Amino acid sequence: MPSATNSVTIARPAADVFAFLADGENELKWRSGVKEMHREGGAPGVGTIYRQKLSGPMGRTVPGDVEITMFEPDRRIAFRVIAGPVRPNGRYDVEPVDDRSARVTFSLEAELSGLKKTMNGMVQKSMDAEVGALAGLKRVMESE
Repeated sequence: MPSATNSVTIARPAADVFAFLADGENELKWRSGVKEMHREGGAPGVGTIYRQKLSGPMGRTVPGDVEITMFEPDRRIAFRVIAGPVRPNGRYDVEPVDDRSARVTFSLEAELSGLKKTMNGMVQKSMDAEVGALAGLKRVMESE
């Protein structure tokens, strides 16, 4: 089963980092593969759906809609991908390091079955790149 995890420390209070992550539309600012992202419905929380379009193979755009499955303010956001060729589960964990900084861990895992198992290597590479994008989150948040 492909999985990937990455962590960064961001020089911003944990509440600020969580608030930024809680608005999934901010992913346009730090995940280069996101072409479109918009929230359906009201305030972010469990059950919120984000419609997203991602850069796919050979220049194609692929759907990657997500549903928030866990929302623990200032601590954790979990989600599952509900549209697209691969549908991983993911999570952002935010932990205060001190009053002025927070550690963010981004985790993804996908269970592939049937013919999709042949895509294991490609999915792993994609997931590694996704969690690696935390460097962009750090850059954006520390420059605001």
